[in-house]
Amino acid sequence: MAETRNLPWLRFYDEGVPHTVSYPQTTMPQLLDKAAATVPEHTAIIFAGQEITYRVLAGMVHRLAGALARLGVKKGDRVALMSPNCPQYVVAYMAIQKAGGVVVQVNPMYVERELEYILTDSGAEVIVAYDALYPRIRNIYGATPLKHVILFALGQPAVEAPPGVLWMEKLLAEAPAAAPAVEIDPTADLAVLQYTGGTTGFPKGAMLTHRNIVANAVQTAVWFAGCEYGREKVLAVLPFFHVYGMTVAMNLAVLMGYTQIILPRFEVTQVLECIHAYKPTLFPGAPTMYVAINNHPEVGKYDVRSIRYCISGSAPLPVEVANRFEELTGGYLVEGYGLTEASPVTHCNPLRGRRKVGSIGLPFPDTLCKIVDLETGERELPPGETGELCVKGPQVMKGYWNMPAETSKVLRDGWLYTGDIARMDEEGYFYIVDRKKDMIIAGGFNIYPREVEEVLFEHPKVLEAAVVGIPDPYRGETVKAYVVLKEGQTATAEELMAFCRSKLAAYKVPRQIEFRESLPKTIVGKALRRLLREEELARQKQS
Repeated sequence: MAETRNLPWLRFYDEGVPHTVSYPQTTMPQLLDKAAATVPEHTAIIFAGQEITYRVLAGMVHRLAGALARLGVKKGDRVALMSPNCPQYVVAYMAIQKAGGVVVQVNPMYVERELEYILTDSGAEVIVAYDALYPRIRNIYGATPLKHVILFALGQPAVEAPPGVLWMEKLLAEAPAAAPAVEIDPTADLAVLQYTGGTTGFPKGAMLTHRNIVANAVQTAVWFAGCEYGREKVLAVLPFFHVYGMTVAMNLAVLMGYTQIILPRFEVTQVLECIHAYKPTLFPGAPTMYVAINNHPEVGKYDVRSIRYCISGSAPLPVEVANRFEELTGGYLVEGYGLTEASPVTHCNPLRGRRKVGSIGLPFPDTLCKIVDLETGERELPPGETGELCVKGPQVMKGYWNMPAETSKVLRDGWLYTGDIARMDEEGYFYIVDRKKDMIIAGGFNIYPREVEEVLFEHPKVLEAAVVGIPDPYRGETVKAYVVLKEGQTATAEELMAFCRSKLAAYKVPRQIEFRESLPKTIVGKALRRLLREEELARQKQS
């Protein structure tokens, strides 16, 4: 391991960002208590025009934790949380952990089959949910371990719930002001079960300890150099139920006593109005969000100059998107990288140091990295060579829930094998080439979809692009691109192919291009290549 530390990226840390930081042996609810003691009257949350102070927020968390304990939630019990972003989400997330429970993050867009799987796999006996989602819970209740359903409304109740259903507001009113103390070992005890997204098949529950999630929030705070405790405002529009939004919006804000400006979903005009009115300084997001703002026809009407720092994740950030957004805001927008199994952030470009186009940047503090060969995963490769990215650090998960065989595939001697193909340059910057599973092999050549997508993004008429490999009787696979054009633009497949031919080797150029109104995406804007490929395979079977 020692030789892995002796890498060029240490030069960056010597210039002002430490490569080793101190991590408190604590939990997120304890960090909330610290904020409530340090800045009690500071605004913790702004939502729908309402403000909640840290003192009030911590009090609500204490009461709900006490109510959960009364219901029988004990240390290690899994409690599901299913909701869009709202203050109740923050309260429930912190209260579950304060009671000793494990938060099972549930995407509120899950259909009944997906919800049933998560609840059954995790063994959750309690769920806290936005009341409009109750019909889905009701329909699968008997097929799951659920014993208690706790609902909350955003305004008037959206559903008629039967007598057995509990309401958060009533629980808070009746609960004691102080929650019972639960002894937690931050290193060993779980805080969150975070199920992997839908891009690579069957969901697996990543077991994230209290130390994992606190450490990653601390690492993120260190990266935002120059930000002071209690002084920043975070635009929290990334979904909290996704590990990225959980860490770089919600947990970061609580750790640092920042104000969270919470939005339940990304709607570009609403986001611009929110920036104009509340002046957030930090805006973590996804490329699709910045693209939407850049292309809003009336963006000039809004004051967006309050934004200082933005970390973009979940998908590649095209350089022209970053440049345009920085022109609009005067802030810094850089690409980072992470994965569910690492809480999630492991790399990022320096916000004020040297940024490299197409790079995911440098490792986070205390994050070791290596590139290994794709065949055995055992031979460490030198700078410039392409292989699988492996990481080790305090943010790396404990393993997959009830999946020892899957855990052993990705965790080896403390190293997390990410499944992403990458390379490191001579200065220690890392570049994601693609997913191992997404690599296209056409006529014996390895083709990485991301490289082709980056070229398509450079075309002035292209808004979005996704590239997949589809079966080809001669080449084995061939390259197909799915393209969404900018509003009002027209283009032909041959026009885009010719553009690609001017920038790519012939074997990488898409042989087919399909124009679409939109692309299927995850909740944080990552194009679902798997779904596009499945659609193509189904189409070929029918023809």
